Amino acid sequence: MSALGIREITQEDERTLAIHWSTGAKKNYDTVELRKQCPCALCVDEKTGRRTLNEKSISEKTRPLHIKSVGNYALTIHFDDGHKTGLYTYENLLKMA
Repeated sequence: MSALGIREITQEDERTLAIHWSTGAKKNYDTVELRKQCPCALCVDEKTGRRTLNEKSISEKTRPLHIKSVGNYALTIHFDDGHKTGLYTYENLLKMA
């Protein structure tokens, strides 16, 4: 079995990112939901796993500025609200789709 990977990321519309997976699947992601589901320590309590981010504080106009791969397992997304600390693992991205 080959390792899971990303072939391409495209901006489908103002609020939708499409990830084209190495498996041939294409999954769409709402950019605001990606920001709201950030898994970093600023957004999730590391000890309890409870989300600490107030989702109402995220603007419905929030968009990614830069997306970079981290090794062969995750993406980091820099959002226009200044947030850039989350690692979105490929496994979690597939669950979010």
